[in-house]
Amino acid sequence: METINSRLKNWASILDEKTREQAITTSKMPFIFPHLALMPDAHLGKGATVGSVIPTLGAIIPAAVGVDIGCGMIAVKTQYKAADLPEDRKPLREEIERAIPLSTGKYNNKIVATAVPRIKELKELATKAGFDPASYAGHWEYQLGSLGSGNHFIEVSLDEEDSVWLFLHSGSRGIGNKIATKHIKVAQQVAKKYWIELPDPDLAYLVEGTEEFNEYIRELRWAQHFALLNREEMMDRVIRQFTGWVGGPVEELERINCHHNFTEKETHFGKSVWLSRKGAIRAREGDPGLIPGSMGTASYVVVGKGNPVSLDSSPHGAGREYSRTAARKAFNIEQLREAMAGIEYRDTEAFIDEIPGAYKPIDQVMEDAGDLVSIRHKLRQIINVKGD
Repeated sequence: METINSRLKNWASILDEKTREQAITTSKMPFIFPHLALMPDAHLGKGATVGSVIPTLGAIIPAAVGVDIGCGMIAVKTQYKAADLPEDRKPLREEIERAIPLSTGKYNNKIVATAVPRIKELKELATKAGFDPASYAGHWEYQLGSLGSGNHFIEVSLDEEDSVWLFLHSGSRGIGNKIATKHIKVAQQVAKKYWIELPDPDLAYLVEGTEEFNEYIRELRWAQHFALLNREEMMDRVIRQFTGWVGGPVEELERINCHHNFTEKETHFGKSVWLSRKGAIRAREGDPGLIPGSMGTASYVVVGKGNPVSLDSSPHGAGREYSRTAARKAFNIEQLREAMAGIEYRDTEAFIDEIPGAYKPIDQVMEDAGDLVSIRHKLRQIINVKGD
């Protein structure tokens, strides 16, 4: 761990200068307490650095939570071993692709049975929160159980004992994005109204106790729950397709579902703070967690160590080293195919910007996180599903 200044602690051994400068700028916001913590996967973000843990007193920066509110991971350990699986993995990939809408703007055509009680739960939660999700997206219900694009994925993986894990990454989809975008804009309007000078417009904040703050928290919490249920819904569908492919039911030996873009009220260094984890998971002592690598590389099932200086947090993944545009210029389809050798996936140039070389090495990230989490399992992918 590196102390960059009294208000910024850093666990990233790979940290470019622009990301360092961005984190320093955020750490100087007057309501940061006690300090901002940079995780090993830290990289440049919108306003605040992706891979940062931001404790604030009496205020929240909406862009420091991010536009994919509640984004996170879910994994299920099954009773199956690699030897139990059919040799041809393509049929399962294609069945998963049929069962779950992939890519930006792609949603369900109908409400399936497993989604009905989850949608009912979300409607009741929205009523309690005092808002109508339809004011953001008229058919938001059809977004539940959809993956999205970018670094979101569905994978079938094996651990060190060849046990089969089902693993996926997604968040609050278009509805969450619209909620976040609205409140980022509101925070900027408040700053302009009261002549608040900011080092970056995306560091605009909402003050606790104001109606703007309260509305954001209510809708943020709804979106966080949407994201959690979205992952549960997709995992249930993956299990159904896996069951048909393997020819027998799945016994869930373990299920872990954790956010990495969220805000909660927590106590750190003797004070109650709003803790925003933007690309970081909660890692209190004993907390189970999931840290995926990039496409084609290892992922990790971990348990938190409760490091107080990290504000009980750990990284959420590998962290980009190349922007998507830069990755498309630096890498090609043959390099992607080489990186994905032995893994069943959809072979397309659309995924070049997700090539492992565009990310920090996940094993280095995990080495940097040695005082934040303990590794329980190291997973290797055998099937990968992504959206364009």
